[in-house]
Amino acid sequence: MTETSPNGGKGNVFPTPGEAFDPSEPVPRLRRELATGPEGLSAREASRRLAVHGPNEVRSKARSSFMRDLSAQLAHPLALLLWAAAALAFVAGLGVLGWAVLAVIAVNAAFALLQERQAERAVETLAHYLPEQAFAVRDGRTQQIEARDLVPGDVILLEEGGRIPADARVTEGGVEVDLSMLTGESAPVERTDAAGRAGAPLIEEPNLVFSGTTCLGGQARATVFATGDRTELGRIAALSQRSRREPSPLEQQVKKVAWLIAAVAVAMGMVFLVVGVAVGLPLTDSLTFAIGLLVANVPEGLLPTITLALAVGVRSLARRGAVVKRLSAVETLGSTDVICTDKTGTLTLNRMRLQAVWTPAHGASPGPSAAELAHTASLCTTVTRTEKGALQGDPTETALVEGAADRGMPLDLAERDAGRRSLFRFDPRLRLMSVVQRSEGAGPFRVVVKGAPEAVLPQVHAQADAAPAREAAESMARKGMRVLAVAGRECSVGAQAPSHREDAESELTLLGLVGLYDPPRTEVADAVRRCHEAGIRVLIVTGDNGATAAAVAREAGIGVPRLHVVAASESITDEELDRLLVEDDVEVVFARSSPETKLKVADALRAHGRIVAMTGDGVNDAPALHRAHIGVAMGKSGTDVAREAATMVLTDDDFATIVAAVESGRRVYDNVRKFIVYIFAHTTPEVVPFLVFALSAGAVPLPLTVLQILAIDLGTETLPALALGRERSEPGTMKRPPRPHRQGVISRDMLIRSWGYLGLVSAALVMGAFFYVLWRSGWTPGAPTGDGAALHHAYTMATTATFAGIVTCQVGTAIAARTDHAALRDIGLFTNPLLLAGIAFELVFTAALVYLPPLQDLFGTAALPWDVVALVATFPFIVWGTDEMRRARRRHSRPDAGSAEPVGPVRSSGRP
Repeated sequence: MTETSPNGGKGNVFPTPGEAFDPSEPVPRLRRELATGPEGLSAREASRRLAVHGPNEVRSKARSSFMRDLSAQLAHPLALLLWAAAALAFVAGLGVLGWAVLAVIAVNAAFALLQERQAERAVETLAHYLPEQAFAVRDGRTQQIEARDLVPGDVILLEEGGRIPADARVTEGGVEVDLSMLTGESAPVERTDAAGRAGAPLIEEPNLVFSGTTCLGGQARATVFATGDRTELGRIAALSQRSRREPSPLEQQVKKVAWLIAAVAVAMGMVFLVVGVAVGLPLTDSLTFAIGLLVANVPEGLLPTITLALAVGVRSLARRGAVVKRLSAVETLGSTDVICTDKTGTLTLNRMRLQAVWTPAHGASPGPSAAELAHTASLCTTVTRTEKGALQGDPTETALVEGAADRGMPLDLAERDAGRRSLFRFDPRLRLMSVVQRSEGAGPFRVVVKGAPEAVLPQVHAQADAAPAREAAESMARKGMRVLAVAGRECSVGAQAPSHREDAESELTLLGLVGLYDPPRTEVADAVRRCHEAGIRVLIVTGDNGATAAAVAREAGIGVPRLHVVAASESITDEELDRLLVEDDVEVVFARSSPETKLKVADALRAHGRIVAMTGDGVNDAPALHRAHIGVAMGKSGTDVAREAATMVLTDDDFATIVAAVESGRRVYDNVRKFIVYIFAHTTPEVVPFLVFALSAGAVPLPLTVLQILAIDLGTETLPALALGRERSEPGTMKRPPRPHRQGVISRDMLIRSWGYLGLVSAALVMGAFFYVLWRSGWTPGAPTGDGAALHHAYTMATTATFAGIVTCQVGTAIAARTDHAALRDIGLFTNPLLLAGIAFELVFTAALVYLPPLQDLFGTAALPWDVVALVATFPFIVWGTDEMRRARRRHSRPDAGSAEPVGPVRSSGRP
């Protein structure tokens, strides 16, 4: 590459898109590679580069076709079943029910489409972090231009309060920058025209600033080396777009079950249609039989019931501080077996405090010397107070001021500022900050210096104090503290205040050490313990250093029985990562993590069959949040991008809320299984009447009509099913391992219980009621029961008895389905008032269909005499009692079936 003129605007060689630069190399070389100079570019050169590199903005890929996405949702297996149910409702002349089912299809499709657009919204939100305007040097003078017009080689001006418009190398001056959106760490960092650090990640280079971050103070000039998609912000956007959301376990399982149900229903309808014709039934009767069988097998209320039950779970979680943006995520939370959490703000309070003080004379003993040291350290700060009196400024310095007040020697900020003669701000190269103070009157000046122990101790003239100070600093660091050394000296009486930094920060006397700590939240230890009891591993993925993160992990109870710290997560190989993640008895701290590290951890856990919840708050976390099964963003400290990419947002930023959400997810999953048992249990008594009709070759009239089946599936069944979705957790919910991710929402035991025990008992009872009504009227097999026949009214009463019998059996099934193993007395009969209200509604609804003349004409029902009513009134007790005895036998034969023993912290749950 040839060298251009100083302003870079006259040369004909300029960088091409995709060309790799090392922004940490010496400034002259970087300028040569960027074909620029100290005075930036000419307007003409910038225009040419803009045509080559494109605008400085985060671009999202083209959206998929709306119609294609809509078609995919309308062709979902359960949607197809609902289409079939709607068609049958219209065929049967029940238009209101048909339109209701179509409305359910439309709502479900619209909601799913909104979720598919979620990642695209997350990428679009990234664009809000770029400023609209920037100050650049063009044609040798400073101009305000649109930030989207910046190009590599531009020289930009950075000032306090502005957003940084592109990735750039600081070449003059220095600024303090908030990098929390990229690193997740709240402490601001200094960026100056210092030399680069060999081998350091770009984000830690002391001379680089990044697009979208905020300048908190200072002034600087910087040379742009990356714009648009080639910035850190653009790279994160690209990672987010590559990480597509996959269906949740519940979505996958429901789809499989839907296809199974559809196949069984269609196959049975076709088989028995052929059987009906073969045994001599008229074609019309055979078609009626086939349609009834199909309607009886299709659980029309399953998808709406699941959707509404999950919605109830979402509302419940919102009250506990967790806003869930995708309904199926509630169930996914229940199967979570690994939580990858940030440290700062999630496990900790994100509030530094003065934890320990050490002085050469008294060691770590509290006393007047410790209070004096805290007060002296607070002099070397720049914090201020807001109009409401709250401290604002660097979290470390705020902790020093508060620590002095806590120890009885509060700092008067106005007095501090009045006595200050010089301020030498923190220098990231020297790792020091110093002030020159004069207390009152014309006394001597006093220098106070604070900084990293390894930077301060060499400046101490009494090196005898340095050795014990180093040991104390190491001990405090092992406890997770950020250690600062404080030193000072008194200037001679009448001497001038030091005007140069090197004069002030020399020949110091060590005053002591202060240890600052961001403590874990008080509730975190209990939440981690509950995770371990539930068989959930907790991993820490943080941008902080390993020693600090490990100390917090141990205090929170993470790492029992073993904790492994990956000090440099960037360098870990896939093989090492796999080895760590398959060891179920070890929990890991991934320190110094980048966006790729989080994404790599999420991918590796998914590859090993784990269900992953990943927390995050910065823009850099968006790809991993999107990739994890459950992305958890922080509502208070998190960025908009993280909240858009996440599945769940914590309004309180509290790790304990995640554990509460996991428990809620398990409860929701259990309740989904309960109402599936309830819904499926009625398939048998709805199918058996048609089998009796077919196998008798019509000698036994149809014991149930198609309209009555629809009234059951979309009328009486729905409210009790929804109420089961509000059932409380059974004992031991959080003391059992996570279920295997391959475990279906419908198991063999559930089908045996539904179709076998509950279904067969209900079928026998309702067929008994049907034949009882016919025989008491003098009916014999083959006797005519059609319109105009003498037995027609008796037949109508008999089908009504079948219908009423199924409804009363539903009552017994609803009570039985409330528990999987436990006895009813363990949870209480009246602990779910919504279920009692749902049962009351279905009984009133049934009475209306049976006794109101307009509804009698529509549904083909007739009023039942008292003896039939008394007969069907016993059905709930028989159904519930039969299942209660079955569960009692299971508890007796398997004493541990009804309780979950506590498991170890990370006990394997049978995954590969």
